[in-house]
Amino acid sequence: MNKILIADYQNTDMAKHVLFLLNEYAKDPMGGGQPLTDYTQQHLIENLKLQPGAFSVLCYVDDKPAGLINCLQGFSTFKCKPLINIHDVVVLPEFRGLGISAKMFDKVETIARERGCCKLTLEVLTGNKSAQKAYVKSGFSGYELDPLMGKAMFWEKIL
Repeated sequence: MNKILIADYQNTDMAKHVLFLLNEYAKDPMGGGQPLTDYTQQHLIENLKLQPGAFSVLCYVDDKPAGLINCLQGFSTFKCKPLINIHDVVVLPEFRGLGISAKMFDKVETIARERGCCKLTLEVLTGNKSAQKAYVKSGFSGYELDPLMGKAMFWEKIL
């Protein structure tokens, strides 16, 4: 039996499950292949609590943590409305193929609509074809304002 719910960061078990699932993702090649740093493991939950609009969606299968989506609320200047950035999507390998990501995306979308958001955003590696397939199935597509200018690229500058 699957349960999809919003993590209560005050709940010790849920906080541990958020960290466990995110760490498993971090250790996966698609998450960088390295476990979370000690600093991140010690401070993530307290810092998520401080982020306005941040939330995590957890999936349990038979009361076992199976999936996680971490979300941060942002703002679209063009639409002048809030948006939800899906920052992490995790489904443990033994639970893949059960439709868990789609159910978690549905929960995120419900929350976004309740908050008056104009869109959901996320990033995905070009080599992560299985994630791309799941995202397309859930209604995501490449971002472009003008087809002549091409699709947006996600860049970063490490500080």
